[in-house]
Amino acid sequence: MKSFTILFSLFLMLPLSLMAQSAGELLTKVADALSEGKDDYAVSLFRQSADAGEEKTEMFYWTRVDKGSVVAPRLADVLAAHYKEARNYDKAYLFYKEFLQHRPKDVSALASCAEMEMMRGKEKEALKTYEKVLKLDADHLQANIFLGNYYYLQAEKEKKKLEDDYRKIASPTRMQYARYRNGLSDVFDKGYSKARVYLQRVLQLFPSMEAGSTLEKIKRLEKELK
Repeated sequence: MKSFTILFSLFLMLPLSLMAQSAGELLTKVADALSEGKDDYAVSLFRQSADAGEEKTEMFYWTRVDKGSVVAPRLADVLAAHYKEARNYDKAYLFYKEFLQHRPKDVSALASCAEMEMMRGKEKEALKTYEKVLKLDADHLQANIFLGNYYYLQAEKEKKKLEDDYRKIASPTRMQYARYRNGLSDVFDKGYSKARVYLQRVLQLFPSMEAGSTLEKIKRLEKELK
């Protein structure tokens, strides 16, 4: 019993690197599992391999995986999730796009792809992707939040520019004032009103104080423009 305790203590003291398998070893097992049709096991091993060595695992995907196989999108999804967790948004985006080539109507993957576009500073691309999400799932909370905030903030920028330009006019004529008011009405119709639709849906799905506060601001602005 004493010798067993000593051996167990030595085992616990071993570095994790000695206990863990390398990416190369895991990928060899992935290849074997794929050849034997054990897709679930292959995906599990592939996930471990990505954690052990993402570069080797990615290279395996590009060079050894049949892109026409059923398991290919599952392996792409593993790498997308891995890179997302690692905050490598460029690589995560690449593999979400790879996954979507196989399953273009997967709502979860589309939403994650839009999130990566946003993190990469591609707001207009994210906008289009979230619009695709809402065509498939009108009650998708994340997409409604993004679109509501996007249209609201864009409208705020346009409104501020109109106001700043109008203030520069020392003695505005009635025509200039009318043009200014019409500009504000256009901004409301094309921006604030769109934001309101999405933010109202947010409130139906989730008790968001921020969405409620923004809707109140839109309501006050609408009264001012009447």
